Amino acid sequence: MATTMFKWEGKNRQGTIQKGELAAKSKDEVMTLLRRQNILPISVSAKPKELKFQFGSQITDKDIVILTRQLATMIDAGLPLVQCLEILGSQSGNPGLSKVIIQVRSDVESGSTFAEALRKHPKVFDNLYVNMVAAGEAGGILDTILQRLATYMEKLSKIKRQIKSAMIYPSVILFVAIAVVSLLLVVVVPMLAGMFAEMGQVLPLPTRIVLVISAFLKGWGGLISVLSIVVFIVGLAQWRKTQKGLLITDAIALKIPVMGVLIQKVSVAKFTRTLGTLISSGVPIMEGLLIVARTAGNKVVEDAIVTTRQSVSEGKTLAEPLTKAKVFPPMVTQMIAVGEATGALDNMLGKIADFYDDEVDAAVAALTSMLEPMLMIFLGITVGFVIVAMYMPIFQMGALAGG
Repeated sequence: MATTMFKWEGKNRQGTIQKGELAAKSKDEVMTLLRRQNILPISVSAKPKELKFQFGSQITDKDIVILTRQLATMIDAGLPLVQCLEILGSQSGNPGLSKVIIQVRSDVESGSTFAEALRKHPKVFDNLYVNMVAAGEAGGILDTILQRLATYMEKLSKIKRQIKSAMIYPSVILFVAIAVVSLLLVVVVPMLAGMFAEMGQVLPLPTRIVLVISAFLKGWGGLISVLSIVVFIVGLAQWRKTQKGLLITDAIALKIPVMGVLIQKVSVAKFTRTLGTLISSGVPIMEGLLIVARTAGNKVVEDAIVTTRQSVSEGKTLAEPLTKAKVFPPMVTQMIAVGEATGALDNMLGKIADFYDDEVDAAVAALTSMLEPMLMIFLGITVGFVIVAMYMPIFQMGALAGG
């Protein structure tokens, strides 16, 4: 059940009227929280939702990493959790995050555990974060857990940045190529077509092909082409919302040359890093596998992890079902088997993650180095074909005149 913001009014022990706001799942929960603070509720009502357009207040991964690092340092220094949250809430440069921290502090003051307070904000703190904090609170090592969380999020964020940066340049090249070819076909070619019509001569085949494509794009064909692309993208997005569509498209993605290898290596790095961090933080392996499956990012990998979790619950090792799934490379499953046999699974998972972080770097570089020349060749051949096709009648006319 989603949380709602409630406005409340009540009396404290001295009889003074107090007012405020609380995020909770129901009125009863708000009244319970108020009574824990020795406040007698007078009225509790759901706050109407406001339509706001906020700019610059979106909570990013970087904001959460900084918050986690600062909180770990302050707790390690001996400051009480409530005081840490109060300080961080007042000094945060992000209004959205500041509001969340203040609400978390209020819940902790009301008697909730830190993990329970974080769980009320799933869009900011995911299951991985909340479960690790819960393990840290239970083991009395919250500062250590928060440091591990920050390190984990930084490494995961680095992988995301690498993939995004690898795709930006090829995307720009592709966009420029399409724009240049479209400009030639829709604007330049029709101007030359009129001149060719006045010449009255038989045009070469390449020229006729270009003129037909130009006429198609300039008329209804251009609109039809754009609408077809939009319909395809929207249809694919809707299909991916179904379990079957998501499974098929993710399976195809894993088989794409170079790109599929990159996706697999990212999945391995994410799986081993996340599970290793959870296990070393004291989260039970069954709970850890469930969290890892939800954050896999690929349906094929997710299904393999879910199947592995079921096998582990039946008493099998972690490596055995992963080997049968054939999603991860044999080296990974063999190292996991060694880690289980030696009782150092978390350390082994960390080593695999470090190795595959470097592998992701190499795969991103390989993808970029392959895409750049391919796109440049595509642009050169396409533009060259159009230009040569347009000049061929002129050359032909010159040859006839010379003869």
